[in-house]
Amino acid sequence: MSSLVKSITHYVVNTRSLRNVARFESVFVRRQVFQKIDQNVKYLKTVAADTKLIEEASTTTEEDDEVTARKEEEIQRKRNKSRLNPQHRNLLHEKVPYSEPMDWFHETVKYKRKMYGRYGQSSGVLPGIMWPTREELEEMKEYESVAYPYTIQELMTRAETKKKEEQEALKAREEDIMKKFAKLEQWKHEVKVNAAKKLAEVEAAKAKKARLVEEVRRHFGFKIDPRDDRFKELLEEKEKEERKKAKDAKKKARQQLVMTRLKEQMQLTQEENRIVSDNVEQKP
Repeated sequence: MSSLVKSITHYVVNTRSLRNVARFESVFVRRQVFQKIDQNVKYLKTVAADTKLIEEASTTTEEDDEVTARKEEEIQRKRNKSRLNPQHRNLLHEKVPYSEPMDWFHETVKYKRKMYGRYGQSSGVLPGIMWPTREELEEMKEYESVAYPYTIQELMTRAETKKKEEQEALKAREEDIMKKFAKLEQWKHEVKVNAAKKLAEVEAAKAKKARLVEEVRRHFGFKIDPRDDRFKELLEEKEKEERKKAKDAKKKARQQLVMTRLKEQMQLTQEENRIVSDNVEQKP
């Protein structure tokens, strides 16, 4: 009986202990949860406050930056005494003339390539635009096929042929120069002879003119002005007579030359006939 009571008493005590432990654990867990919630709430409040402060600070900073930028722009505007347009002033200071497209050709690939080639990365143009497109590559290939139709081997052959032709032409020119150089003394002599001949003709013409003038003056028997009409008429008649005499002399000389050639031809014919007759007589 006593053992049964002890067992029951022990069971009751254990049951109460378990309940107390469960209650204690439940209270402890709830306390930890509430503490965690309080910490999260405090953290969120702190974050919200910090975010608000940051936003206010950034807004203030942006406003300050805008004010500073406006002041700097105003200062630069007052400094600019050249009265140049903005694009011209940018060109003067080696900057991109336009910060944004102002005309239709500013959007072309050619213009963008030009800006990148001149100003580099500061132009704001993507470097990939420098590379040609497929259509441009095809056009370049077609152009090269038309403009440069020969292969490297063909070009080398043509260059060698052209070089040989130039060397041959140079050699022929040098030979021609040497031949002409050999005749240089002869040509000099001919030039001197022709010059002397022309000089003699001029002197003869002057002497002839002086002689005719003197004959005209003798005809009148007194000094007369060469500008006088009578002097001019008589001088013209004298010149006509001289030309007629010269013409007759040339005609006579030509006739004499023809007669001489005829005589030579007749003598040559007679000599040939004599030789033929002698040959005929010598035959058996």
